[in-house]
Amino acid sequence: MAAGGPRPGRREKAGARSLLLTVLGEFVLPRGGEVWTGTLVTALGTLGVEEKSARQALSRTAAEGLLEPARHGRRVRWSLTAAGDRLLREGTERIYGFMRGPHDWDGRWLVLTAGVPESQRRLRHRLRTKLTWLGLGSPAPGLWVIPDASKEAAVRDVVRELHLDGRAFAWTGPSAGIGDLGELIMAAWDLGDVEKRYLRFIERFERVTPGSDRESFVNQVLLIQEWRHFPFLDPDLPAELLQQDWPGPRAAAVFHDLRNRWHRRAQAEWDAMQDGTATSG
Repeated sequence: MAAGGPRPGRREKAGARSLLLTVLGEFVLPRGGEVWTGTLVTALGTLGVEEKSARQALSRTAAEGLLEPARHGRRVRWSLTAAGDRLLREGTERIYGFMRGPHDWDGRWLVLTAGVPESQRRLRHRLRTKLTWLGLGSPAPGLWVIPDASKEAAVRDVVRELHLDGRAFAWTGPSAGIGDLGELIMAAWDLGDVEKRYLRFIERFERVTPGSDRESFVNQVLLIQEWRHFPFLDPDLPAELLQQDWPGPRAAAVFHDLRNRWHRRAQAEWDAMQDGTATSG
């Protein structure tokens, strides 16, 4: 791999809005949640996003209630809303806390049944998205499992938020030893695909050596952009339930090492972009 790493134009294409959220979480949130339009347009431009697409992404994100604009003459300065701040903080905590280290397992599982008919597709999608984010897998329709009883409160919050109290039931406890746990895990999560993704992630980034602040900025955004998918894909199962050469911990080590290594220069590039667009909208 070239010293500078993957170039924006040659990477797997990421949506402008997705890249915008990554930039907001990594560079805007830590600086008080305010930023000029020109800074964001410049930043997204270095990632291969055309100006029109960057401005459309800003408008869509504002329409979703995550950003709000304030005019200063001919310029526009964006601020994170309370909802946007909360979303990014939760995402940052999950991204940087995920796979941070091994965790003990008490042998207990959480099992949830939730009956949502096919006709309520939007509700089914919201339930699946929220439970997947918590790491639960679905080995059969309407059935969700995770070997982590501590997720009980979080699952209860999801059930209440989606008003499924009368249609959802959950239990926690150890396996009864009926059936093959390996078969259950394969049915609940596509770990074969996750393994391939981890190996591609390692291969893609571990030898990247940015040669400038701008390359550090680009590669750090792409690194985070790629890593942020894994909390949705990998339930972070206890070591007792995984094969010994599972690549997740190695991929996590690559992520945290590179992010820490590139952080200072990436932040310096962001500051330079802010200085360069301080008088433009």
